[in-house]
Amino acid sequence: MGTSHLGYIWGWYFFVVAVLVSGSTSKLPIIAFDEGYTHLFGDDNLIIHRDGKSVHLSLDERTGSGFVSQDLYLHGFFSASIKLPAEYTAGVVVAFYMSNGDMFEKNHDEIDFEFLGNIRGKEWRIQTNVYGNGSTSVGREERYNLWFDPSDEFHQYSILWTETQIIFYVDNIPIREVKRTESMGGDFPSKPMSLYATIWDGSDWATNGGKYRVNYKYSPYVASFSDLVLHGCAVDPIEQFSKCDNSRSTESIPTGVTPSKRIKMESFRRKHMTYSYCYDRLRYKVSPPECVINPQEAERLRTFDPVTFGNGRRHHGKHHHRSKVSQSQKEATSI
Repeated sequence: MGTSHLGYIWGWYFFVVAVLVSGSTSKLPIIAFDEGYTHLFGDDNLIIHRDGKSVHLSLDERTGSGFVSQDLYLHGFFSASIKLPAEYTAGVVVAFYMSNGDMFEKNHDEIDFEFLGNIRGKEWRIQTNVYGNGSTSVGREERYNLWFDPSDEFHQYSILWTETQIIFYVDNIPIREVKRTESMGGDFPSKPMSLYATIWDGSDWATNGGKYRVNYKYSPYVASFSDLVLHGCAVDPIEQFSKCDNSRSTESIPTGVTPSKRIKMESFRRKHMTYSYCYDRLRYKVSPPECVINPQEAERLRTFDPVTFGNGRRHHGKHHHRSKVSQSQKEATSI
């Protein structure tokens, strides 16, 4: 085993220790856009504001827009404060997610936050999803409404990804925990991924299964991102070289789901979860093996409105390919 790989393991060990003993994101370093991200698509529909620490993504009749992290990461804590478009947003999809689909086209991993727009007077919905090793035939979607209007002001959305679990957070409240189990096999994300943010036209499925579509007379639709956090080990997927700064591992990051956090998570899910793949008998006659069935959730979600989903990786908008090059080459060229 190489020295760099050992260094990564020790760096990640200390990172996980920090996860288990700390519970606030207030001390995490917030980076400027140019420190960790690069333009993905959309030309001038991506605008950088506030000394480079705030980004506006817009969707109009020409194109959506998006950005991507400069590095790929194997585990870490990833976060942004996001303010969504207001008023009529049917068909609009804002995505904040991790993926390696451009590097591993046939066996990609993915961890998704997707925000699904709605008609005027109806609330935004959040969808989370997890894929591993190209397991797109098994959708693991959950959907929720929120206790606030996400278009009124900024709210924090975060992903904690470790070797054994994935936790989705809204304003530091865990809303979903995905534990790695033997029954999942290779379906748990395990390869380095980039972090993406995009806005795009999901008219075919995002709002009432495509009944309500994007109306461009209300465009541009603008999603704003700030308080960008990339806290993990950057890894070159070809050379398996990690750029871990162990000193950062002592910074404050959210815990795993402690008893008090679990109470908050269960309360959120009881009040705000509107769909879970674990209880969808139309899709799965038998729940996927990693599902832990909660009888109260099962009864409450026994019936739900018909749900339509995007089609695999294409539902994040245009295809954009990161070249399969070495770390030194990546640093010398723009993406």
